[in-house]
Amino acid sequence: MNIDAYLRRIGLTERPPATLEGLTTLHHAHLRSIPYEDLDVQLGRPVTTEIGPIYEKIVTRGRGGWCYEMNGIFGWALAELGFKVTRSLGAVMREAWGEMAVRNHLVLRVELPEGLYLADVGFGDGPVDPIPVREGDFVSGGFTFNVSRVDDGWWRLRHHEFGCAPSFDFKLEAVDEAELAEKCVWMQTSPMSPFTQNLFCFRFRDGHVQVLRGRVVRIVTPQGFTDRTLDSASELVRFLDEECDLKMPEAASLWPRICARHDEIMATSTEKAV
Repeated sequence: MNIDAYLRRIGLTERPPATLEGLTTLHHAHLRSIPYEDLDVQLGRPVTTEIGPIYEKIVTRGRGGWCYEMNGIFGWALAELGFKVTRSLGAVMREAWGEMAVRNHLVLRVELPEGLYLADVGFGDGPVDPIPVREGDFVSGGFTFNVSRVDDGWWRLRHHEFGCAPSFDFKLEAVDEAELAEKCVWMQTSPMSPFTQNLFCFRFRDGHVQVLRGRVVRIVTPQGFTDRTLDSASELVRFLDEECDLKMPEAASLWPRICARHDEIMATSTEKAV
């Protein structure tokens, strides 16, 4: 594995310093270059928390990944560049799902001369900037987020009003790697996992975040969002290629399942509305 190859993958030609400015530069570059996506999970391909296969997938083959992969490769890169980084415990939607959510997310604690920050390039449409570990609101990419203490050493990141998942909780100590790997297997195999149920792809652009969930493409700005629906397997493959830089013709095989899931969600939404 080569740190300069990773930097080229995210469009950087120089090694940023181990400061807040350097971390911010890396955070922006990673999110604007590498899409968050769960195509391997949807295609039934095993996904790991091990850095070697993640590097090969994201850096060598030019793919994206989900949180274990995105923050996995980012944490490795930060350590290579001299940052003091700790792989820490995350739990998306813990406030709603309780202990079932624990370890469904990986975050990165980064100790800087400027203070303590959370680096997270694996929350889909989350902050484009590092997250200050202190209570209160902060603005990133024009969106307002909030950090607060909750219970038993947990902190909570509250998403902006148009975000997909409303929040995630995190702790600052190191995650148990064996338990994280076990949860990674559950997340890609359990029928209860949102990743076995739905195709996701997120991409940061100037001024907006592009969100693909199943057939629906959502463009999110600080002012609101607009939706459009993909109409065919070929349109899905073209969208992944042209908008996400993912050449994945095999994604066409997912189309019948994507349509069935879309119809299920729409039916459930209509029932709730009635």
